[in-house]
Amino acid sequence: MSELFDAVDALLASRAALPPPAERKRLRAAHGLTIDEVATALRVRRATVSGWESGKTEPRPPERDAYARLLDKLAELYPATQADTATPAAAPDVAVPATFTAAPAPAEARSLSTGQASEAAVMTATETPQTPAPAAPAAATRPARTARTSSTSRRPGAKKAAPSGTRAGGADPRFENGPLAVVDVDDEGKVLAYCTGGLVLDVPAKSIPALVDWTLREARLGQPKLSGPGKDADPLIVLTEAALERYGLPVTLTEEEKHAGRIPEGHKVIKQLARADWKLTKRGFGPWARIYRPATGSERACVQLCIPSWNALDTRHWGTAGQLPPAELARVLGVYASRVMTPRGSTAVTGLELMTALHPATRASEPDADGKRHSEHNPGSLGKDAIDPMNWPPCEVPDGHPVLKDLPRFHVRGPAEKLFEEAYDWARPMTDAECTLRHLVGIDINMAFAAGANGLTVGLGEATHVKAPAFDPKLPGSWLVDLSHVDLSRVKVGKEWVELDGSLLPSPFTPKGERPEGPAWYATPTVAYAAELGYEVRPVEAWVRFDNGRYLDGWYNRLRDAYLATMADLGVDADLSPEDFLAAMDGYKARDPELGIVVSAVKATVKGGLGKLRERPRGEGWRPGEPWRALSRPTWRPDIRAAVISRTRINLHRKVVKHAAFTGQYPIAILSDCVVYAAAGPSPLDFLPYREGKPLPGGFKLGINPGLVKHEGTQSVLWGEEVREKFNAPELNLARYIKDGTVTDVDNGE
Repeated sequence: MSELFDAVDALLASRAALPPPAERKRLRAAHGLTIDEVATALRVRRATVSGWESGKTEPRPPERDAYARLLDKLAELYPATQADTATPAAAPDVAVPATFTAAPAPAEARSLSTGQASEAAVMTATETPQTPAPAAPAAATRPARTARTSSTSRRPGAKKAAPSGTRAGGADPRFENGPLAVVDVDDEGKVLAYCTGGLVLDVPAKSIPALVDWTLREARLGQPKLSGPGKDADPLIVLTEAALERYGLPVTLTEEEKHAGRIPEGHKVIKQLARADWKLTKRGFGPWARIYRPATGSERACVQLCIPSWNALDTRHWGTAGQLPPAELARVLGVYASRVMTPRGSTAVTGLELMTALHPATRASEPDADGKRHSEHNPGSLGKDAIDPMNWPPCEVPDGHPVLKDLPRFHVRGPAEKLFEEAYDWARPMTDAECTLRHLVGIDINMAFAAGANGLTVGLGEATHVKAPAFDPKLPGSWLVDLSHVDLSRVKVGKEWVELDGSLLPSPFTPKGERPEGPAWYATPTVAYAAELGYEVRPVEAWVRFDNGRYLDGWYNRLRDAYLATMADLGVDADLSPEDFLAAMDGYKARDPELGIVVSAVKATVKGGLGKLRERPRGEGWRPGEPWRALSRPTWRPDIRAAVISRTRINLHRKVVKHAAFTGQYPIAILSDCVVYAAAGPSPLDFLPYREGKPLPGGFKLGINPGLVKHEGTQSVLWGEEVREKFNAPELNLARYIKDGTVTDVDNGE
């Protein structure tokens, strides 16, 4: 009989009464418990508890009985008030398509596909905040979708994304399941697609061609276009190792395949695609394979694949994203997609693609006499045609470019032949006074290169060669001018001439901080700064672009907003006081490591996208003097890259000069966007001249916005001297190691 009683007790436990999801969360919070603490006590994952509190999943025995007991005890301690139980205001009516059915009861949630929905199931009413489409208000929300009868499943334990990680399809019904899905195979052999917002779909496809077809016909994945004349983003499918095995693809690439960047053309999966009339782009079936059929009219048929185990998600930019479980990976990529764009390749490729997505090359014309529209150039874009390699100014192109093919072999171009706008890599020995201080404090400029792009006028078309031009600071281009006469010991700061110790400052005109010795090629922002410092500039010649505009403004705004929104999710807001900002930045990534990955990816998108503007040959059997693949892109624009780097370096030097003029303090070292000062204390507030909470106008300011600074790291002055002595390098760039103090080898400048 006892066995029967035990069975009855187990049956009762399987349906132990639980309060509504919102009440579960209230009770936990009322007792000061975190989700992690509850998860640890019940021996489940954090995502599982999060799912219980959101109503997306329901606990099963034996955890259900223990969870019910916890909530019962908490309810005794914290009884619900009238405000807690008040009926919420009626939400706007939301049309639910007939293809959606009720959420399954817990016992049925494991596997729900076409025709298997229970008539007794009830639809969840939980509303989850959604990341809006670009034009929607920031606080826009919509009800969470439940399972679709066509091919949908809810699985217990699927992680509910934070507000920043929910489905990003906005109100567009074509993309109601978000921009992407991570396809995996569970322990029971089912193929599942983890979407953003915690949605999980059953995948009926049994081959890669069938998977592509399912993605385009049923999955409702994708992302609306970012610009009026643009195109909607193709759906992204991420394949886990289990999915690769299921679909007959290698889990990892061989060394030969890694070098080629693809699997062989004769692979059985490629043959399957060919038989189904699917095509691959020129880069073949690699980590970021793009599978398509030629467009018919306005209809696109293209799916982007991402294969993490083939190193699609470079650890330098995506950290541990490639090792995350499917639901968590869908969240990370979903946040990135909703705030930047659906990834199209590496962060560098995506950064470049974002420029084009915001400024498409063409647009539809006004109707002609017959009422027909035609494709025409989109003003403000770079157009659809690349600049002819032979029309490039010789000074703006890298070595080996076709326009330089007649140069003697092994010829090394000097400053008067080559535009060399690069980021700072400068350091100097410390003075005796600086050695008496105790600390070296590094500050880092947030999104420095993005800030350098903001508001910058760049060329849109080809350059015009001008002899002995009058310098125009509003005209983008490259100028051959002698700036060796600019003396940093006496410069204008604003309208006032100030005296400085020029020997303690880097030159603003060279990446190594050395004073130029004669005529050299510079981008417009560099020459304009020489004039700003109070010195005359007389260019010998120039390549200028009369067709110009602020091409990067939208790109900057998109990436800035992505960065700030994600940092705000991590507890770092834009309106914090200096002290609160420093405290908030301390260990911010640990608060949500997944969002920390997104922050790193956004920053890599900025630098990588700008780097792609001057992409060099990548194997391809290239020889100096021959064109390479990147030259065929309208977005191969080394002049734009040079202008952004020039402005970024100048912005930093301007702050350094203002700081020196006001405080008498000079930098010890500068590496790109990191500056190191000697200080009496370990904090940036120990040397930044704040007065009543206000920073020096035009100087360094603590904050999260692009162009403001954060604390990079602090080491002792003794550490700095010992490191330099150890490597016998008085000008070792300490900015390179200030973050954690680890020096693994002699600084080689790379």
